[in-house]
Amino acid sequence: MERTTCCVVGGGPAGMVLALLLARAGVEVTVLEKHGDFLRDFRGDTVHPSTLSLLDDIGLAERFARLPQRPVTSVQLPLGPDRSLVTVGNIGALHGKYNYIAMVPQWDLLDLLADEAAREPSFHLRMDTEATSFLVERGRVTGVRYRTADGSAGELRATLTVACDGRGSLARTLPELGLEDFACPMDAWWFRLPRREDDPSGLVGALGDRFFTALIDRGDYWQCAALIPKGTDAERRAEGLERFMTRFTAAAPWLADRSDAVTSWDEVKLLDAWVATVVGQRRCV
Repeated sequence: MERTTCCVVGGGPAGMVLALLLARAGVEVTVLEKHGDFLRDFRGDTVHPSTLSLLDDIGLAERFARLPQRPVTSVQLPLGPDRSLVTVGNIGALHGKYNYIAMVPQWDLLDLLADEAAREPSFHLRMDTEATSFLVERGRVTGVRYRTADGSAGELRATLTVACDGRGSLARTLPELGLEDFACPMDAWWFRLPRREDDPSGLVGALGDRFFTALIDRGDYWQCAALIPKGTDAERRAEGLERFMTRFTAAAPWLADRSDAVTSWDEVKLLDAWVATVVGQRRCV
């Protein structure tokens, strides 16, 4: 029988930071990550000032600073009478050492955390290992059942089991959690467009006819989000990519000369937004 003191389900930022801190404290901790690597696009790449300060507190500031990243210090919206961009938020005006948002590929941050945690003998990271259900004894979670990429199955007993597996969390299936889902009015499409040196910088919004997009400055490209009414993904894709890009460039005309960079719907990823309530607290993910 396999056993650990703490089983962390999910190797995202929350799970990896928790595992690192526990391992540094001498706690035997095992992280189960269902993927074989951390390479997923359009994940939460924003590292906010509070997180930057946390990384400093745990001694990772210098290593983090060496990762490829883009600082974001401002938020701009087209609010002028001629739709010129107006700065509506200036993060750089905040006091403190970390007065910016660092845009960092999430896989680079996770690799850093995994490498740092691997220095601790009580830390174990098992990739390609998906938790499939909880072990429950006398009403208490005592570990997980898992399946590996080659189809092998097993059980891992744990004194403490922590669900850090995000939107599709196993914990969401537990009736004891008392979780309720509420529909959001919108979903989001994510895609990329080239960025030029004379483009605006930071976080930029654009407004059109019942259309809103947010653009995140990633240095050599824009990470673009377009909001669509909830549940209309298939319907809007059927209207054609050209129609969508026409609406997009009407909202952000300064990007019209590079809209042909998106050549297929495969490059436009859907984020299904929803609101969840857990023990009386509501959050949108």
